Amino acid sequence: MIGGSAAGLFTAALLAERGVFVRVFERIEVLEPAERTLIVTERMRTILGRAAEPAILNRIRRFELYTDGRAATIALKNPDFVVERRRLIQALAARAERAGARIDLGHRFHTLRESENGLSIEVERCVDGCQEAVRAEAVVGGDGAASRVARAAGWAPLETVPLVQAIVRLPADMAPDTVRVWFVPQDTPYFYWLIPESSTRGALGMIGESGPETRSRLERFLEKRRLDALEFQGARIPVYKRWVPVRRQLGNGSVYLVGDAAAQVKVSTVGGVVTGFRGALGVAEAILNGGSSRVLRNLRRELDFHLLLRRSLHRFQQSDYSRLVDLLNDSAKKSLGESTRDEAWQLLWRVCLRQPRLVLLGLRGLLMRSNAIDKPAQ
Repeated sequence: MIGGSAAGLFTAALLAERGVFVRVFERIEVLEPAERTLIVTERMRTILGRAAEPAILNRIRRFELYTDGRAATIALKNPDFVVERRRLIQALAARAERAGARIDLGHRFHTLRESENGLSIEVERCVDGCQEAVRAEAVVGGDGAASRVARAAGWAPLETVPLVQAIVRLPADMAPDTVRVWFVPQDTPYFYWLIPESSTRGALGMIGESGPETRSRLERFLEKRRLDALEFQGARIPVYKRWVPVRRQLGNGSVYLVGDAAAQVKVSTVGGVVTGFRGALGVAEAILNGGSSRVLRNLRRELDFHLLLRRSLHRFQQSDYSRLVDLLNDSAKKSLGESTRDEAWQLLWRVCLRQPRLVLLGLRGLLMRSNAIDKPAQ
């Protein structure tokens, strides 16, 4: 395993729990990756079980949607969870080690080569440059959107977009169990969010299309909302444009990708925690079963459906979002609260049954969209 990402460490834990010998090589010397506040659905706890608990900061019970003076509130049947990325990774590393996986920190992946009995992985010890060749039947790249494993095995580079968020004090009128979302298409084809991580602090952020411009727009939005940034967090998030096959055969060995390395991200919301864990389940299943994975087939359908949603929304103007909010009657809002964004097909089906005019609005978005979604990010 190359890379101590959340998806990578979960893959390592799953394999080790089935008796597979696993070594994880991670570049950083101490397992204290950059902090980042994330929001996930209850599906995370369903997948991880008790391993998820140390990372949970807060529970979210409603969303408030804002656009052009309009607002809609969605009450969730089951709460979302606000988690801290560093805690999540540390909890997954502890689970992997308890299962028998060996985690080697301070080791940088150099390259991989075919060998007579599988693959030879060359890693370099960061502290002194000492190199080691490790033989393996399978290598899993869990090393993020700029995966060096993927490049070494011949996968094409992924397009990424910048995520920037500021930790702020919550506004006095904001409940700590409520997320606020603003649709401002002149700033971003995605949205702004404010996610409470406690009763006093939250993460206000956005996804942009170029790094410096995204930071500037976020700062202007903070000023408009009269909020001061206590600190900033950022990342490059892969853009899912089509399914990335997760396995390649190299000689007598196999190379797999998981999580951000395979763009296993919901492009509708650019969230990849739960889908990355589903990718981990699928990759572990494929390794244990000789390549076959029902989990990966289901994940592909889910990600493709989110791509269809993003293609519809990506060219929405302010008037389209206003129309969307206006169409959210009580029945449609109830449906939105009953299903999660990790069940996109079920969610959209229920909503459209209760408010059919949303189908026409979505089709209009598909028909009017240009090639903007396919432009490379800066």
